[in-house]
Amino acid sequence: MNNYLKSGYLSTVDLSDFLPDLSLIKDHQVAVTECVQEIPCNPCVTSCPTRSIFMKDINDIPHVDFETCIGCGKCVAVCPGLAMFMIRINGTQGEVTLPYELIPLPKKGEEVNLLNRKGEIIGRGVVTKIFLPEREIHSAVVTVTFKDAKILNEVRNIEVIK
Repeated sequence: MNNYLKSGYLSTVDLSDFLPDLSLIKDHQVAVTECVQEIPCNPCVTSCPTRSIFMKDINDIPHVDFETCIGCGKCVAVCPGLAMFMIRINGTQGEVTLPYELIPLPKKGEEVNLLNRKGEIIGRGVVTKIFLPEREIHSAVVTVTFKDAKILNEVRNIEVIK
């Protein structure tokens, strides 16, 4: 899992052990972790009400039990590394919930560009939900829906269209 050290970004190859089989998550939102650094951090674990996110010890990489994850999204807002996401397939559409710390914050109903891990535009989506955290140390959380669920494991950021 060191390809990202050479390329500067994570790929689905780097994350193959962390991404769910998309056939298992139809109509069921689940958390996905893209945290690959072994550092002492566990807000995702402590925020999970079902203990679906777990680590062997404080320096381990978090893992998600997709079967018990209820898709509450608490882990997305509290992750200081912006490495937690929620994904869902709704019919043929994909839905990604992601942390967002840029200005301007998109508005519900707004069309946005979908970005991959490299920052490349890979499609367009519509913002369907925005959650603003109660505490400033947490990230805003944005949910975006898009037509092609096949790119679900590629969408990891958005860009407000100017």
